[in-house]
Amino acid sequence: MPTTITIHGIKACDTMKKARAWLDANGVAYAFHDYKNAGIDRGTLENWAAKVGWEVLLNRAGTTFKKLAEADKQGLDAAKAVDLMLAQPSMIKRPVVVAGGQVIVGFKPEVYGRAFGGQR
Repeated sequence: MPTTITIHGIKACDTMKKARAWLDANGVAYAFHDYKNAGIDRGTLENWAAKVGWEVLLNRAGTTFKKLAEADKQGLDAAKAVDLMLAQPSMIKRPVVVAGGQVIVGFKPEVYGRAFGGQR
């Protein structure tokens, strides 16, 4: 099991609350990084995008992305997606869990169970 686990996201997000509740219920210790308040750097986003794909990391279903001008939605690639997520961290899919070298995006109890050995 990884020794250092950090869950990145936005405190008020419902999916974040579910993920943190799962970690708590399964006795998984973690640090929480609120990237809306504390920010996120380009290197971190580029690293995540390289590991999971920018398409996984960019939250196209959220209101922030949907409100973008059509021109900003066109021609998306890794660099443009990272720029959008840096400008508006709400566009980063939540949560992003970093455990050792592993990056998990989103919350699915079965994925967390495999990654962290939980029973739920």
